[in-house]
Amino acid sequence: MKTIFIVDDNATNLVTAKNAMEGVYKTFALPSAERMFKLLEKITPDLILLDVDMPEMCGFEALTILKSDETLKTIPVVFLTAKQDPESEIRGFEIGAIDFVSKPFSPPVLVKRIETHIETDLLIKKSLQSVRKVHNATINVIASMVESRDHITGGHIDRTQKYLSILVNELLRTDLYAEEVSTWDLDIFLPSAQLHDVGKITISDVILNKPGKLTDEEFAVIQQHCSEGERIIEEIVCKAEEDEFLRYAKKFASFHHEKWDGTGYPKGLRGETIPLEGRLMAIADVYDALVCERPYKKPFTHEQAMDIIKADSGTHFDPSLVEVFLEVADDFWVESVSSG
Repeated sequence: MKTIFIVDDNATNLVTAKNAMEGVYKTFALPSAERMFKLLEKITPDLILLDVDMPEMCGFEALTILKSDETLKTIPVVFLTAKQDPESEIRGFEIGAIDFVSKPFSPPVLVKRIETHIETDLLIKKSLQSVRKVHNATINVIASMVESRDHITGGHIDRTQKYLSILVNELLRTDLYAEEVSTWDLDIFLPSAQLHDVGKITISDVILNKPGKLTDEEFAVIQQHCSEGERIIEEIVCKAEEDEFLRYAKKFASFHHEKWDGTGYPKGLRGETIPLEGRLMAIADVYDALVCERPYKKPFTHEQAMDIIKADSGTHFDPSLVEVFLEVADDFWVESVSSG
């Protein structure tokens, strides 16, 4: 059952609206915007009916605050108003209302209007999900094609995405870097990490699949995959409108080999000047390289990999993220084993 908030300082309007929706929607009748925001800390409704004229905080002010909050801005809001002036409606639509219902309202008409908006919202969400599914599948194919050229690191892209997911979930649990993480759309953030090595498509097969340790010159060529990855994604941006997916992907591609102490590549960034995406991927990337076999080394044990990452806290890795990694390291090992 869909959830509706009814926000109105008039008790009669609250009762009338709530009774009209009884048995159709789960409703919460709230006498002020302040009470609405308090409840929003616990419950996210499918739609809000919001009175325009209320004391202390009017509907316009409340909607402006809603639209400025990343976690609340997508909630559809319908204004309830006794005003009939076009200026008020224009203002409401400009700040994000989806409709106006005049008071006094007809209960059956109110229910029908809500039904229409919720069905429309569902159709839009389904369409977006369908587009996103195709989008992610396309990126997965591109990432797989890139990885197929690198016979040495098979499965690396899939594993590092899983490691990244584990780290991000722990960040959400602990509230570390909470302000930034709360702005991420994880449905596209995590899939975008598949492109972190897309720049390898420009690297010679001879170097990419060399059955032995690279020379300094060859390693310098390999290092170019970060800059090349950034360039490739920039080209996509130039040919299509930039979206969040490309913004995340660009950071993963550009910064996953930067080091906390500034000795990484390609830009030699230091500390928190390295985007959080790059600092997270650095741990996922190195862990996978350590526990997997390479032509020039045997795989390290899980415990050895943990010790190496712990020892490099504050030099290679963000110390705070190393603490997070150590809390969930066993989950990394489970994923590495299950991925074969």
